[in-house]
Amino acid sequence: MQFVTRNLKKLFVLALAGIGATGILLAQQTPENSRDFGFDSAANYEVTDILVDASGEDAEDARRNAWEQAQREGWRMLYARVNGGPASQAPNLSDSSLSAVVTGIIVEEEQIGPTRYVARLGVMFDRARVSRYLGVSGVVRRSPPMLILPVQWVGSTPMSFEERTRWERAWLRFRSGESPIDYVRASGTGPTPLLLTVGQTGRPGRGWWRFLLDSYGAVDVVVPVVHLHYAYPGGPVYGRFVAYHGPDRRKIAQFSLRVRSSASLDQLLDEGVRRIDAAYTEALEDGRLRPDPSLNFEFGLDEDALEEALDELQDSVAAAETRPAEPAVNTEQASSTGRYTIQVVTPDANAVRASEAAVRGTPGVRGASTSSLAIGGVSLMEVNYIGDLDTLASALAARGFQVQRGDGTLRISRGGSDTPDGQ
Repeated sequence: MQFVTRNLKKLFVLALAGIGATGILLAQQTPENSRDFGFDSAANYEVTDILVDASGEDAEDARRNAWEQAQREGWRMLYARVNGGPASQAPNLSDSSLSAVVTGIIVEEEQIGPTRYVARLGVMFDRARVSRYLGVSGVVRRSPPMLILPVQWVGSTPMSFEERTRWERAWLRFRSGESPIDYVRASGTGPTPLLLTVGQTGRPGRGWWRFLLDSYGAVDVVVPVVHLHYAYPGGPVYGRFVAYHGPDRRKIAQFSLRVRSSASLDQLLDEGVRRIDAAYTEALEDGRLRPDPSLNFEFGLDEDALEEALDELQDSVAAAETRPAEPAVNTEQASSTGRYTIQVVTPDANAVRASEAAVRGTPGVRGASTSSLAIGGVSLMEVNYIGDLDTLASALAARGFQVQRGDGTLRISRGGSDTPDGQ
């Protein structure tokens, strides 16, 4: 029987399709040139190096049987690892029950024949779902979401997301599901190479950091740095690793590693990632990895203006009580809190910061954050406001904005800001 051998240097993450009781799996390849991060960002248990050999009516049937075999074997290995007993003591779970708790299959190597499938696989289990079968709570202490910004130095040249680096690939390979650190790993596409740069790691200003963290769904930042030194081409490689935390670059740990040849560079970097994660974990346990309170997204809220607006609303309510019943509807609308999405013309980064600060300082606004960034275009801002949309339009106009009223939305800009073409 002839087999097609695939020595997979790429990582395959297989998402559950959930079709029928057998839980059919669909394969999705992650190319080497992909900048996507975080496919295992949820809390997962992972079991690797599972050898399978299965047959079927055709190649697809053989592969399906092999993956189900991997799920069963992975479950027994996971149970033994968590509970410290032999794998034979693991409860017998049906294939449908296992499919419900498996979040993905990792194909490390595979050989595919017409009716046979031989492979080395890994299985990822959803921590929350599988814990009721394991007899553990599945709840672990996790850090707040931390945006990770890896920086690689080679000689005198630093690089982060501006171009793809070996250091970035090492963090892509790292399975963060069992780490107490909740890493937020950017995709590396779209505006990321322009926003998450080496220069950004040296900027202590909180305004732009608040905007970036809010955009990526994080509350703080960690910056793992590696300095690589090549003794000579193909020879030993020395790596000096430093783990930083926060916009002020507080040093958490520092260490050095060495490999005998540049062919082992990935092993050097993988070990560096593991040790840095251990350092961040230790810092979380002893309280050094607490979020910086100055990165609070509501930092720009004008509380005095808000209290003044509330007083005005109370006066309006009191005046409305002396009128006929019809104006009472307006009173209810004025005293209610609504969440509105407004369009903001943002020709540059300064316009984003200035617009957020001005909107937050508007009387009656209880919070404002940019939900969709378009520098040089029209961004979207989520606004919590005590009142209706017409009242918000008037309040923003009083703050110096040019306001255009649309169907259920507003578009605001500063004087002299032109609406981009095609927006």
